[in-house]
Amino acid sequence: MIKELVISIRPRQWYKNLVIFVGIVFSFNLLNLDLWINAITAFGVFCALSGSIYILNDIIDIEKDKNHPKKRNRPIASGELNPNYALIFAVLFIGLAIFVAYLINIWFLISAITFFLLIFIYSIFLKHFIIVDLMVISTGFVIRAIAGCFAIGVLVSPWLIICAFLLALFLAIGKRRHELLLLGRDAENHRKILDGYSTQMLDQMINITTSALIMSYSLYTFFTGKIFIMLTIPFAFYGLFRYIYLVHKENFGGEPEMLFKDRGIVFSMILWVLLVIFVLYGI
Repeated sequence: MIKELVISIRPRQWYKNLVIFVGIVFSFNLLNLDLWINAITAFGVFCALSGSIYILNDIIDIEKDKNHPKKRNRPIASGELNPNYALIFAVLFIGLAIFVAYLINIWFLISAITFFLLIFIYSIFLKHFIIVDLMVISTGFVIRAIAGCFAIGVLVSPWLIICAFLLALFLAIGKRRHELLLLGRDAENHRKILDGYSTQMLDQMINITTSALIMSYSLYTFFTGKIFIMLTIPFAFYGLFRYIYLVHKENFGGEPEMLFKDRGIVFSMILWVLLVIFVLYGI
């Protein structure tokens, strides 16, 4: 049962919570070991919350998942994990996460609770509304980024909010496009909201979101006060364009963690991170 629980909380998707560390990097506190304690603890809190939400979502969608070509293999949908045991574990995990969030500070606690409520409401209600579903997913990443700032007591940059939102929206649209192509004519039966989307519509949304993200990130580099941060622009743009290439040529985008399986994207991300750290702390 422990093995099935671990699979159900999706640890391979916890990378989404890495956005929590953006605040400590861009606030020039990367070398502040004391703040890293709170940042890592905050990361753990959001991993616990997101893992619990995955379990609750699997319980809610158990019947639909049984008919999905991939999701039917999940522990709860396949019957390998008793939904009642999974629910008890999720509740305990949520309680522990909220308690630890309270120990960090009140603002982080509020952001953690807001994140949980938003994503939980999404799982039972908001995911059935076209476009709203994409906005809620993206907002979840923004809350993560804000929570990371609250955890270490630094100001939240508006550039952090807009760039996090647009990047998350960009990836969410790519995922919807992949689902639409994967499920084909059965898309509506597996996820009713997919009937409201089309590949042409999603492609236009990707174009708009990409343009807004490029402009926002570029403006951030111009006004950040560190002029050499503009050197990161080519690597950021390459990663975006490489993702779009894979979406259209190889039907990439089903799971955002696939980003870490493409050498071109991984290479650009590593260079971007190293260059950001060098510019912010070395120049």
